[in-house]
Amino acid sequence: MQTQENPYVTIDELKLLMKDVALRFQETDKQIKETDKQIKETNSQIKETDKKFDRLFGKIHELDRNWGKLVEALVAPSVAEQFRQHNIPIIGSYQRVERQVNNQRIEIDILLKNKNVLIAVEVKTTLRVENVNEHISKHLMPFKTFFPEYSDHKVLGAMAYIHVEENADRYAYKKGLYVLTFSEGNIVEIKNDTHFVPNEW
Repeated sequence: MQTQENPYVTIDELKLLMKDVALRFQETDKQIKETDKQIKETNSQIKETDKKFDRLFGKIHELDRNWGKLVEALVAPSVAEQFRQHNIPIIGSYQRVERQVNNQRIEIDILLKNKNVLIAVEVKTTLRVENVNEHISKHLMPFKTFFPEYSDHKVLGAMAYIHVEENADRYAYKKGLYVLTFSEGNIVEIKNDTHFVPNEW
């Protein structure tokens, strides 16, 4: 070691110092490698978690889609009869009517028809205001662009649902749409009163 009597570092002391520095570098390098390993493991865990979430959301989406189909199946058998009782003589009822024009696609949950009138019914488990707006903008307004063979028909709209939020049923009524939901006995009924005047598209 350096002393007052000998201010110079000896070769042995320098060797010890270099050895100590080398050991410290080795320890630091080991720590860096260990940290890098932990980071890689963490990244791997994150990727695996992402995959699990993707699978989970996929299952949720599929469940939601299947639930929607179930609700449509519950609505479809009685909806045509409801309109017949409201003096609209339905002669045809179709589910999942699809059409694609210029890379744009439209899908109607339930389409009812007679010689003069078409009724596009959108079915929702829970009805919200945004669903009403979407049905009008994406289905009813462009309907005849996708189905020009019905250019001489009146196109009416309807919303069928199990639950409702945001007073969306009243909103749909004000927008000129028929509103259908389940009553006692699990029968779908039109809720519009005798003062209702449907909008035509």
